[in-house]
Amino acid sequence: MDQMQALFLLHEGLAQCGPGSDAETMRAVQLLPPLPPAPRIVDLGCGTGRQSLVLARALGPLEAVDIHQPFLDELTARAQAQGLAGRVATRRADMAAPGYAPASLDLIWSEGAIYVLGFGRGLALWRPMLRDGGLLAVTELSWLVDDPPAEAAAHWGQAYPGMAGVAQNLATARQAGFAVVAHFALSAEAWLDGYYGPLVRRMAELTPLARQELALAQALDETRLELDLYRRHGQAYGYVFYILRKSPHDPSRQA
Repeated sequence: MDQMQALFLLHEGLAQCGPGSDAETMRAVQLLPPLPPAPRIVDLGCGTGRQSLVLARALGPLEAVDIHQPFLDELTARAQAQGLAGRVATRRADMAAPGYAPASLDLIWSEGAIYVLGFGRGLALWRPMLRDGGLLAVTELSWLVDDPPAEAAAHWGQAYPGMAGVAQNLATARQAGFAVVAHFALSAEAWLDGYYGPLVRRMAELTPLARQELALAQALDETRLELDLYRRHGQAYGYVFYILRKSPHDPSRQA
């Protein structure tokens, strides 16, 4: 088992693979400008798809994309159980190159996943897939204070070197060819209740296996450290929802 397999295993069976909640997904939905009739919607890096189900109820049919087939299988089963099978299609693909034609999508959604690409790179890769005026709603790990505690800065400086503050991320979005519609930070409950609570229970289930699998033991140790860090310094950082609209100008053509 390698590190990536350990992380996948850690999150299998969970409703979500990162901080978030149905209420805050719906808050973001309510901040969206009007969508066209029968919009084409894609949830990139959907994980096990908690937010995909919320979107399917609120907005209509969508396609949920992830690289890990067991996550997609879990989402399919949940969609069927909730009467949403006709509204949630799944697709196994790399979100760096999901294969959608240029200007073919009305809304790209992504919670807790764009960090894998890096915020700026993700925006650059996904923008061409949106129609003019198309919308992008993403959550990105962001600094919430100008001078974060040294311990938190050291941790995230190693774990996510590209992590930036909200103002810098807004500037990055504008430079990438987006207008900012709205943004807001997720609540502490989205971390502690929505994500870490179920994750702690999953970690307890996997502890016996971790005694035999070094990569899994390391993943559990790192997760415990991350949880402890958030409990002590969570006021300094968090996931921020960025709701963006594709601007008509193409930043790649600027002099």
